[in-house]
Amino acid sequence: MNRLHTLTLDQAEGETAELFASIKRNVGKLPNAYAVIGSNAPNVLANVLHTGATLGKSTLSKREQEAINLSVSEATGCDYCVAAHTFTGKLAGYSDEQARELRAGGFAADARIDTLVKFVLGLVRDRGTVEASAVDAMRDVGFSDRQLVEIPLVVSAILFTNMVNRINDTVVDFPKVA
Repeated sequence: MNRLHTLTLDQAEGETAELFASIKRNVGKLPNAYAVIGSNAPNVLANVLHTGATLGKSTLSKREQEAINLSVSEATGCDYCVAAHTFTGKLAGYSDEQARELRAGGFAADARIDTLVKFVLGLVRDRGTVEASAVDAMRDVGFSDRQLVEIPLVVSAILFTNMVNRINDTVVDFPKVA
């Protein structure tokens, strides 16, 4: 149940209505996570959408971004984002079983994705400077310095929505996952 004020598409006005209409045009619906953000802080929703557009130009593949989204969402315990990114992970080519494996913190079928997931979970869970060996491992599987800068943007974007959904207890409007 939503804890924060949340407008429907029909109730929104001004900037919020414009943002909601744009999301519906592009996604086919107004996901509850975006509704709660835009209902309370339209400028923040605009920033979230801008970040999404920036990530659309990333040199990280959609599969790599979804691997990050799934593993981080599971690590933070965000049921909304786990469901949403299991759905979008399928669009990026992951099966349900592969999504579960990513949520568990690895991906045996692909050393690059496996290394990426372990790296981002270290970023989220560990304190202090990342070990040089972790950065070297990323380079060893082909990640560039540019991608090592893009990865924290993906992580911060999913962490933001994870946190909002955990505060709000956002109603999941994607297929539930086991």
